[in-house]
Amino acid sequence: MQEKDIQAIVESVLAELQASEGATVDTAQAYPAADVDDLQIDLDDPTLPEARQQPGIERPINPDGLRALMAATPARIGVGRSGPRPRTAASLLFLADHGVTQDALMHAVDADLLEELGLFSVESQAADRQTYLKRPDLGRKLTEAAKAVLRDRCTKNPDVQIFVGDGLSGAAIDHNLRQIMPVLEQGLNSAGLSVGTPFFVKNARVGLLNDVNGIVDARVCAILIGERPGLARAQSMSIYLGYRPRSASTDANRDAICNIYEGGLNPLEAGAHAVQLIQRMIRDKASGVGLKLV
Repeated sequence: MQEKDIQAIVESVLAELQASEGATVDTAQAYPAADVDDLQIDLDDPTLPEARQQPGIERPINPDGLRALMAATPARIGVGRSGPRPRTAASLLFLADHGVTQDALMHAVDADLLEELGLFSVESQAADRQTYLKRPDLGRKLTEAAKAVLRDRCTKNPDVQIFVGDGLSGAAIDHNLRQIMPVLEQGLNSAGLSVGTPFFVKNARVGLLNDVNGIVDARVCAILIGERPGLARAQSMSIYLGYRPRSASTDANRDAICNIYEGGLNPLEAGAHAVQLIQRMIRDKASGVGLKLV
């Protein structure tokens, strides 16, 4: 069938539909344009705490039980539906929370915070944020310039080396670092352990533990890093630790303390837990799977 034949069929069908419906409707007259000055949007902000806790299920069997369950978890429960689709409030909240996630991925750690805590900055081999997201391997290696800075400025052979990386959420570092760093430093000093020179790495991945300790040669090396953000959850930070990590070290040789933020594992508690874990690593000369087998 040629294109002109198809066009003729389409025109015939449209003519029949128009004849069956009567005269065409002047849409401009039937639906005049709204005056922008009179336009009002009456939807409440779905990101407010009270809106988040508002059940979307109409006439629940146990309203009090549903509210208690929703208050006990950040998971998306009790959102209800409109036919087969989410309700408008639930859809808008999802989009807003997804925006928080995207912002967290591109968020730069506050330079004033790093200066306040006395952290100088170096970079991984991921030259920019897009490269960092596409090439995780480059985020696990320091640039040659960064290595030179660490050789020049960092204390060598400490008991513990702590450094900070933005990871997948710079917002997590902004949210937790001011609270957790003093706990770590004071706890380690009280335990009689020497602490190396702290610093910050831009576009960092966990695997930087290997490169960093290849320079400073600490007994335990630890990175504080922003975790992959969830929907509207950009504050979660983790501590990854290894006993004498080297170039061949893998995830199996590391331990992690995760979900650190107010609302998850409190930063003060996480710092105290990290000090205890470091003491055990040094005592047993192991980390990761090896530590669990001791």
